[in-house]
Parts: sequence; structure tokens; C-alpha cells
Amino acid sequence: MNIKELFRIAVEEKASDLHLVVGLPPILRIDGVLHSLRDNGIITNKSLELMAFSIISEEQKQRFITSRELDLSYESEDNSRFRINLHYEKNNVGLVARVIKDTTPTLEEIEMSKIVYDLLNLKQGLILITGPTGCGKSTSLAAMINYINENHSCTIVTLEDPIEFIFKPNKSIIIQRQLGNDMTSFANGLKHVLRQDPNVIMVGEMRDLETIAATITLAETGHLVLATLHTYSAAQTIDRIIDIFPSHQQTQVRMQLSMTLVAIISQRLILKLKGGRIAARELLINTPAISNLIRENKIAQIRTVIETSSKEGMISMDQELKRLYSSKIISKEVAQSQMENPELLEKFKIL
Repeated sequence: MNIKELFRIAVEEKASDLHLVVGLPPILRIDGVLHSLRDNGIITNKSLELMAFSIISEEQKQRFITSRELDLSYESEDNSRFRINLHYEKNNVGLVARVIKDTTPTLEEIEMSKIVYDLLNLKQGLILITGPTGCGKSTSLAAMINYINENHSCTIVTLEDPIEFIFKPNKSIIIQRQLGNDMTSFANGLKHVLRQDPNVIMVGEMRDLETIAATITLAETGHLVLATLHTYSAAQTIDRIIDIFPSHQQTQVRMQLSMTLVAIISQRLILKLKGGRIAARELLINTPAISNLIRENKIAQIRTVIETSSKEGMISMDQELKRLYSSKIISKEVAQSQMENPELLEKFKIL
């Protein structure tokens, strides 16, 4: 069994992920569904070790054995790119490879809301892309960086783990820094980023208190900051950010967030009627009403404001799912399975 051959198959089958688990055949995730490659046999720990260690350096191998985890990017001979996680499972090596598209996505291709184009023309503030693992946050983030690169002359610094899409400078300078190789931590990279003369800063993931605090501060100091967070909705995102801080700092953080936040784009990938998947996106814009709710810690009311603020460009997840269903893009069952209030579709008929 050859790891490079499995990578080739993953690309040809348009899989999003390749899973290699001891005791199972190789498994591809295609449109969210797992498919076994039974003809390739069952993976043993020895065969998986040989495959995994064939694509990493000796230094990476020792780091993996010591820390029991390793994230890296890998480019195959045919220029296909992968984001790879090596880990241990029941004392066996495990591997998950995310297939990265060979072209940088555009906002048009991912069907991003037109109001986001305007937000990306701003000079400062915080724009967050949120959602569960595998929902396309990195793709959306790459499309946003691509838009800025094509339309503005500025310095863009990205902090990633690992680097996924390789950006080609157009109107902008793009500095891509990878955790482990180019910086020791996100927090440390953010601490020194101001010395790199940035206009736009992309933070691959706001993982901890130190990173979140630094990200908010950078958005306060005249920079446009794009970042991701693993949360399920816009309101939950605000709660998560505030709750990670000690109680005595939360009032100050609410004030900072109310002033620096530009928007939260919360997305999920869902199955389309005719095959493939589409991103359903909830969009929160930090209007004076939203800002006031954040300051006064009335986060529970944010969902209602989103639902009643379509004129400002906002849309709730339920409204977006209803739109996709009425446009015959997704099924009623898929829409209802993702909705907070599925009864909204019970009496709804497509014309």
C-alpha cells in the first residue's frame, strides 16, 4: 500500500478527507459520506507507520513520537496539496489528510453574500468565520484573502497551522507563517506581527485565551483581522469569546468586542438535492443594536435581532436554510435537520 497512491485516489474521487486507521481499509469522505477502499486491503500499524514516516522528516518524526500529535502540509509530485494530522490511537499511528484544492477559491465560487465584499474593504475591525470542523472555514477565509489581494494594495500576514492555500501576491504583499516552522505559537506570532507592517492579519484559529486577547487587541489598533473559531452560531461565538476570559475581565472584553467586531459568518456544509454540498451561512453584522446587546450582556437577544435585520444584510441560519429549500437547492428533510425551528417549514410550500 502506497501513501502517494492513496493521495492520488483521494484527489481523483474529489474526496474532502482521507482516513487511515489501523484495522480498517483506507476511507474517503466524499460529500460528507464515508466510503471504504476495500480493494486496498486492511491497514496494519507497521504499514501505516511506513506510509506516515515516508512523508515527514526525521525531525518531524521525533517531534511526533514525543508529542504524539503532528500537523503538517504536504505537496505531492503532481502538485496536489494536503493538510495532514498524525496522531496515535490505541497506541497505533493514525492519519487524516484533508485535500486542499489546487486553486485559490473566489468569493463568487463559494457564493459568499455580497455584503461581505463591502466588509472586506474596511481598514480595521474583526471578521470571524465560525462553524464545526470540516465546514469550509479555511476555504471561506482563503477566498476573503484572495479578494483583498486582488483589490487592495496592502500587506497581508497569515498565521496558519499548517499553511493550506498558497497565495500568489497580486496587488498585495502576502506573508504566510506556519506554526512550528515560522513561529512557536499563535500568541507569539501575534505578539510580533506589528513589526511586519501589516494592514490585514489572518489568524488560522483562535485557540486559547492568549490568542483571542491578542486578536481583539490587533483589531482595535487599526488592522483588519480575519480569524476562525469552532462555534455553531453567531451568538454562541460571542459567548465563547467572553466566557474564556476571567470574570473580572469580561466587562472590558464585552466593551472591546462591541467596538471591534465587524461581522460573524457562521457556516455549515449541507447536502444538495442534486449531489455535492453547499455552505449555508448565518451572517451577523455589528450594527448599533448588536453592539449594545454585547455591551449589556444580552447575548440571548442577538438571534432575534439577526432575524429582524435583513435590511442591514443579516440572515439567521433558519432563514438561510428556508431560502435554500425554497430555491430547490436542498431537501426539506435536510433543511429541517439543521434548523433550530424546523416547524417553520411544515406549512411552507415551494411555488
